Amino acid sequence: MRDPEILQRVKDALARISEVAPGHAVELRIPPYSAIQCVEGPKHTRGTPPNVVEMNADVLFSLLAGTGDWQALISTGEIHASGERADLSALFTQLAKTK
Repeated sequence: MRDPEILQRVKDALARISEVAPGHAVELRIPPYSAIQCVEGPKHTRGTPPNVVEMNADVLFSLLAGTGDWQALISTGEIHASGERADLSALFTQLAKTK
């Protein structure tokens, strides 16, 4: 079951990400809460997207707060990222600095 408070925090965070990195090149998934397409580049329209990043809500919040380390979270499997545009470390660093 989805926690409504976490759902709202995720949606707010994803809206902020969409503003800072608009586009359709990467699908950012925060199951079971929401997903968006972001980052400039080729638009994906059918099938499995070539650039996917998936993490849980706690990991998303830690990255936005600047307390999570992208590479460490990748290496522990807490972030799953595939595709040539799936490295969002710079984006999260930028967002953490402007919180």
